Amino acid sequence: MMVYETILYEEKEKVAKVTLNLPEMRNPLTEKSTRELVHAIRKADRNPEIRVIILTGAGKAFSAGGNLNDFKKNLERTAPDLYFEGKESTELFKLGAEVTTPLIASVNGPALGGGTGLVAMCQLAVASTEAKLGLTELKLGLVPFVIMPWVRRAVGDRKMMEMMLTAEIYSAEQAKELNLVHRVVSPVDLENETWKLAKQVASFSPLAVKLSLDAFYNTEQMDLIKSFDYLTTLRLVSFMSEDLKEGASAFLEKRMPSWNGK
Repeated sequence: MMVYETILYEEKEKVAKVTLNLPEMRNPLTEKSTRELVHAIRKADRNPEIRVIILTGAGKAFSAGGNLNDFKKNLERTAPDLYFEGKESTELFKLGAEVTTPLIASVNGPALGGGTGLVAMCQLAVASTEAKLGLTELKLGLVPFVIMPWVRRAVGDRKMMEMMLTAEIYSAEQAKELNLVHRVVSPVDLENETWKLAKQVASFSPLAVKLSLDAFYNTEQMDLIKSFDYLTTLRLVSFMSEDLKEGASAFLEKRMPSWNGK
């Protein structure tokens, strides 16, 4: 069992909360914290009792992105070492399309570089008015390689190009206009608003939620005609499920449904 040193992990009311916990460093994505994040997210996703995963940061920052000390180490590494180090970062950002438990970013403060990538990877994002987002990599001579697919999907090609080439930092409200976050609330309301959203998603059939994510990400990579065949198969799974029968019965009987995820 992995002992977490850079993150906090808790489970409560069908929700797993993963907190980046290096506040004195503004929660950078170090090699260790990246490994621990991957482990924690996969752990939560494998637990059938968990319906939603919240990602947030301890202290005043969500995540400052990559760690400068790690970047300095990379200057000394051989090509094979750099390849395997890069694969670890890739594993973290692949999780957004691999896990079938919805991810919610609770953006408590600055989320820059890789931090912006984490926010964009999450299916839902709630930000404090104190949050700031941006792709600042070019200021350090770096390129936002691994996070580019998620940010691009969130904001579109033209805005992605502007964000990347200007390295500008955006306020929470500007990030909302860019579609990087869905809701902006005061710092004191952030936790309540995040949990309210998490409980809303957790109240739905877990099977239907998983199928929704599966359909969304898999059809994105498919030819349009083939996607309809794939969706027909998923529709069959849905219509034969116990959850769909329970949902229909509960609606007709005017009661709350009791989901079992089958």
